[in-house]
Amino acid sequence: MGDLTAHGGLFLTAFLAATVLPAQSEFLLAGLHLSGDYGTWTLVLVATIGNVLGSAVNWSLGRYLIRFRDRRWFPVKPALVERATRWYRRFGFWSLLLAWAPFIGDPLTLVAGMLRVNLMLFLVLVSVGKAARYVAVVMSV
Repeated sequence: MGDLTAHGGLFLTAFLAATVLPAQSEFLLAGLHLSGDYGTWTLVLVATIGNVLGSAVNWSLGRYLIRFRDRRWFPVKPALVERATRWYRRFGFWSLLLAWAPFIGDPLTLVAGMLRVNLMLFLVLVSVGKAARYVAVVMSV
């Protein structure tokens, strides 16, 4: 597999994994890392950038499209939005460090947009959390 294909596939998978679409970027990252054909830190960087940009899409949905949350097509169910809102209100902006977490992470990034969290603060905290998760993945395989 060529570098562009591998890195592009990892970026796309990481991007989709941060949205409401089902994708598992950790498995692809681990596989590419184990192949030994690609630089570890390049893989971590590509996965992190893709995943953070996917979370930025969620933030934008929360910021600009939340008024449609009662519509059938809206990608996040009201119960998840409510749970993420409670989580965010309890722990504040530091909870964005857990944007990588299954089940709560994606709704949390949506709620951050709803609550109009500063985009730069959002990007910094989400990037730190997601990068740490990807570093943990490559260190554990």
